[in-house]
Amino acid sequence: MQIQDLPYPDPGVPDARSGSRFLWWLFRNQLGGQLKSLAWGLLHFLSISALPFCVGVAVQAVVDHSGRRLALAGGLLVLCCIGSALGDTFLHRTAVTNWITAAARVQQLLAHKAANLGSALTRRVAAGEVVAVSTGDVEKIGWFVEAWSRFTAAAVTIVVVCAGMVVYQPQLGVVVAVGLPILALAALPLLPRATRRADFQREKAGRATELASDTVAGLRVLRGIGGEELFLDRYRRASQEVRHAAVRSARMWSLIAAIQVLLPGLLLIAVVWYGVHLARQGRVEIGELVAVYSSVMILSYPLRHFEEIAMAYSFSRPSATRAARVLSLERAMSADGSRDRAGDGLPAGDLYDPATGLLAPSGRLTAVVCGDPDAAGLLAERLGGHPSEEGTSVLLGGVPLDELPLGSARTAVLVQDKDPVLLSGTLRELLDVPASGDVGAEEALAAAQCADVLAALVQGSLGAEDPMDARITERGRSLSGGQRQRLALARSLFTDPEVLVLDEPTSAVDSHTEARIAQGVRDLRAGRTTVVFTSSPLLLDHADRVVLVHEGEVAAVGVHRELVRKEPRYRAVVTRETDEEAALNDVLNELEEIEETA
Repeated sequence: MQIQDLPYPDPGVPDARSGSRFLWWLFRNQLGGQLKSLAWGLLHFLSISALPFCVGVAVQAVVDHSGRRLALAGGLLVLCCIGSALGDTFLHRTAVTNWITAAARVQQLLAHKAANLGSALTRRVAAGEVVAVSTGDVEKIGWFVEAWSRFTAAAVTIVVVCAGMVVYQPQLGVVVAVGLPILALAALPLLPRATRRADFQREKAGRATELASDTVAGLRVLRGIGGEELFLDRYRRASQEVRHAAVRSARMWSLIAAIQVLLPGLLLIAVVWYGVHLARQGRVEIGELVAVYSSVMILSYPLRHFEEIAMAYSFSRPSATRAARVLSLERAMSADGSRDRAGDGLPAGDLYDPATGLLAPSGRLTAVVCGDPDAAGLLAERLGGHPSEEGTSVLLGGVPLDELPLGSARTAVLVQDKDPVLLSGTLRELLDVPASGDVGAEEALAAAQCADVLAALVQGSLGAEDPMDARITERGRSLSGGQRQRLALARSLFTDPEVLVLDEPTSAVDSHTEARIAQGVRDLRAGRTTVVFTSSPLLLDHADRVVLVHEGEVAAVGVHRELVRKEPRYRAVVTRETDEEAALNDVLNELEEIEETA
């Protein structure tokens, strides 16, 4: 496949059992490109390696005063130069193609996996590691994949040249044939230590990247509490640790590079000394000595690829291991182990979670109250059919969501996180999402009370008269938290799924706006199933049904005003009352019951 054909129609199913297996899988999946690179590499290296023999023939022709052999040597030199130029040009082209296509395949696989796992990805893998795999690691993986064919061509060239020198000049050729393998393998004892140091450096770099991403994400909060200097100092210390680790790793690779320079020099000295000794005895001709001497010098070029492949593998193996760890993650399966079974159309009906006993009747607005915000987030994910942990599947109309194809599950149930992301672009692009078509953009924006948000966007966008053409900055940073929440809510309402799950959709909105949003959502979602995780009385009072989830199980079901009066645990979460206030309310409720009985 050529670069112009990217992206792949189907990147394939990777072998993610280990980093080495993943690298081998990548190699096998672009075998054609590897063979092309190998062929051009052999042409390039063999043409260069043949130059010393041509020079040796030319020198001996001058010594023997043979014009015919001198002309033959000149012709061979021209052919070798042409072969070297063509081989080098197309070797570079095919090698870069292999690099880019391997990196692109990995990026596609990671993008598909992120889309498949959704928000569960960052719960199971650190965000900094995901960023590192998606950026720097794909380049290192591509480096090893493309370097392998060049290394193979260099290794084959060395074997051929050694065999040729043994045939051409057996006495000197044996010295070279014995010395070159020693040169190629001399750095092997140092590779484990170099690999460990490189791994340690990448581990420190990953931690620094994770710290940086977390700091940037929470910068507004850090500035609010005056904590940006504290986190800046932490990042300085982390970056210094990365620098020290990089220096230690570079020292080891410098030592390996020095060995790759020193040993060929020693071999060259040995060949020259022994060759001169043989020449004095008349056992070696001058042209043969020049050819062998030049060959040893030329072979230092393909020998460098042994060092490169060692470095490429050392750097790419941990990167491939991290990528394989991400790619090996799967959607949590149902209790019987089934997953992604295609069904006939989209299921419809009540939404039921067997793990907690939560039931959201079809076509009604159900509010869910959880004392633990993290538990509420996990339950919201599970209701969407993509939980971060294995367990019993949520049922929609009696059909397990985990058995549906991912696209069908997400079409049927849409989950809006408590911290939704707004991508940069125009408002029109923000609302350019798959939708039923039954809800217009104006209706969704009005239900989410976005009038002031539209005005702010138009004011901040030069030349944007239509609010739909107003631009939203990256992650909506120019908007307040409440404005971002309302735009995200409008996007979810515009999508109009069969089941909509909202996790704290108005936590950053003032009470007056929140009351209007509650009524707008109720009116717009009439006849559709809606589940809202909230502890706001304004939203709870508009719900058809309120469910209290306590310690992972449904503890009470009713309407808001009834539960406030009769359920102390519900009242404690919703009203934030103290223990003394709860005891007083219990006494008052008992007195009311006595009076009603009397």
